Amino acid sequence: MRRALLLLVGFAVLAGDIGLLAGCAGEKKGGAGKGAAGASGPPAYGDALVDGSIGDVSGFVSAVTSDQPSHAAAGFVFNGLVRYDKNLQLEGELAESWEVSKDGKKITFHLRENVKWHDGAPFSSGDVLFTYRKMIDPRTPTAYAEDFKQVSRVLAPDPYTFIAEYDKPFAPALASWGMHILPKHLLEEYPDISKSPLNKKPVGTGPYRFLEWKTGEKVVFEENPDYFEGRPYISRVVIRVIPDPATMFLELKSGGIDYMGLTPLQFTRQTETPEFKNSFNKYRYLSFGYTYLGFRLSHPFFSDKRVRQAIAHAVNKKEIIDGVLFGLGHEATGPYKPGTWAYNPNVKKFAYDPAKAKAILGEAGWKPGRDGILAKDGRKFAFTVLTNAGNESRAKTAAIIQQNLAAVGIKMEIRTVEWAAFINEFVKKRKFDALILGWTIPQDPDLFDIWNSAKTGPDELNHIGYANAEVDRLLEKGRRTFDMEQRKKAYFRIQEILADEQPIVFLYVPDALQAIHKRFHGIEPAPAGIDYNFIKWYVPKGEQKYTTFR
Repeated sequence: MRRALLLLVGFAVLAGDIGLLAGCAGEKKGGAGKGAAGASGPPAYGDALVDGSIGDVSGFVSAVTSDQPSHAAAGFVFNGLVRYDKNLQLEGELAESWEVSKDGKKITFHLRENVKWHDGAPFSSGDVLFTYRKMIDPRTPTAYAEDFKQVSRVLAPDPYTFIAEYDKPFAPALASWGMHILPKHLLEEYPDISKSPLNKKPVGTGPYRFLEWKTGEKVVFEENPDYFEGRPYISRVVIRVIPDPATMFLELKSGGIDYMGLTPLQFTRQTETPEFKNSFNKYRYLSFGYTYLGFRLSHPFFSDKRVRQAIAHAVNKKEIIDGVLFGLGHEATGPYKPGTWAYNPNVKKFAYDPAKAKAILGEAGWKPGRDGILAKDGRKFAFTVLTNAGNESRAKTAAIIQQNLAAVGIKMEIRTVEWAAFINEFVKKRKFDALILGWTIPQDPDLFDIWNSAKTGPDELNHIGYANAEVDRLLEKGRRTFDMEQRKKAYFRIQEILADEQPIVFLYVPDALQAIHKRFHGIEPAPAGIDYNFIKWYVPKGEQKYTTFR
């Protein structure tokens, strides 16, 4: 939720459109209004919020996970030095303040005093130093080490001062310290922190304490009464794992959960009844994330740029947005959110044109067989696309793409896999022909970890194996200057290259569609969404549903 947003916007995370992380950031386009104080009563402590999630967590140490459910769960427990505020500007979290040197090569953080870990141990600069060292330790299986490898020197001259120095300017430097800080006293004996007990039973400094994790069923957190920003009003948060969106929606309507990300069908057709409107508020945002059709570029079919371009012409994005999203989304043309400063609106577009797709495939040597399926060198153009189970929009997207490709002679099978297995057994191990998946879009446009040719290891994020020397150079250029115009030039050019090479077919940026029970008050939509101030949400005493907990 709010905590996860602040991490997700700083780091690339595999997006499964799961639970309320489906779109917890963006510009409000509409909604049924917000909860507010008034006749119902003033802010009060108590009650619980029950959230629905399609996928289970894989662990709580966010340094070694790259999926939304895990980052969402960790976000309740841990803090970073900095975070994004409601207007998506960086502000202090565990850092009370900081100074950046004129040349941009040194950041001096002044840490909050009297912050306690959930076990009562004091937080200090030693924990920040420890976290930094773990992030660059080759024994740590993390996808996020690159930002910390840019640091040339760290100092902790006293318990509440931490200094990071860089040999060269590094534009994402400050935002990178939004990474969750880890407790040195509980982790220093574990060479590989992914194997530590904290990955299953976390201890942090955050607004909620970990209480319980029943794999495949639920995760439970309770309020941290000593939280440095003040005790959260909501006493308990429960994340229920419900793999099927239709079942989740039934649970929402029957009172089994309070909050979920709706499907477009649910948002437009199934929530317009008086009964639903009396009990729930709805919110709609352009999400910080996009969905794509990606190719394993070492696959003999997809190593040819012409084939990828032909597929881009064969895919009917408008049909997907209209038919799957009910118009609640925008065409994606690159890895940035439309309307943001790094977004290039003028990149090459591959219009839906099946005839042109067939012609390009013919030029690439693919000829129709007797059964109508294209073949080359005695091999039919048939492959399997993978996507995560429980995601109705992606399943329907896959079905439309399957029809689109069949029309040009390509046979595409569809396989859906449970989220954890999908990530761990297929994506990380590169056991796929193609996939339909999503990425969050970070606030800082540096996408080194996803697109750089050096980031193709099993625990890294360049899953498709993309390599382009000019893109590598531009990624480096973009992160080495604080001049926004120079960065903009670099990222505009990267988008032009990706649009031409089509290593993935960028499909759509969906609107996030949220529903939350009306008993929750204090919700104030902002550019950061609705979850940024979660510790201030409350349920008036007279409306509280859960007064005792088991």
